[in-house]
Amino acid sequence: MAQLQAGMTEQEAFDLVKEHNKDPFHLEHATTVCGVMKYFAAEFDPENQEFWGVVGMLHDLDWEEHADEPEKHTLYAAPLIEAAGGTPELIRAVQSHCSDFNPQLPKPELFMEKVLFATEELTGLIGAAVIMRPSKSVMDFEVKSLKKKFKDKRFAAGVNRDVITKGADLLGWSLEELFSRTIAAMQSIAPDRGSFQAQN
Repeated sequence: MAQLQAGMTEQEAFDLVKEHNKDPFHLEHATTVCGVMKYFAAEFDPENQEFWGVVGMLHDLDWEEHADEPEKHTLYAAPLIEAAGGTPELIRAVQSHCSDFNPQLPKPELFMEKVLFATEELTGLIGAAVIMRPSKSVMDFEVKSLKKKFKDKRFAAGVNRDVITKGADLLGWSLEELFSRTIAAMQSIAPDRGSFQAQN
């Protein structure tokens, strides 16, 4: 696959996220999606692992400051990313996960963009489900538990199940495969949770 240039490092991306997000939940979501993206990149596109991670880190850059304008999500992020040195391909990848809400934004075309589209909401559902468990850990979380939470529309009602289903379709995966792979991705980064916070 072609080498993708982000124009910034993962650490620089996290510093940018911290400039525009103060809620610990949003910072954790950014680092979680970053880690999940890098996990998938290691399997499918290892040469571009940092690019995948930077995309995951920045995908919700403007959400906290502009949550009242969901239809403009990522539009505010674009000039911020560009000013920080981000490339057009980085901005495009970030914006592709919002194309369902704004048809003017690019649709996911690269495999990496499809993975972001499919997993971003799903990591939130998994995180919400894990908090409810006695262990409070993703390490003993199973697909069957996730299936139950996915079907219960009242649980984590803000999570868009349609986006997750469409994401699985875009990847050509069953929902079960998407669930299994994303749980494994989150398990792979769980021991390192907070590593960015610890550095800063």
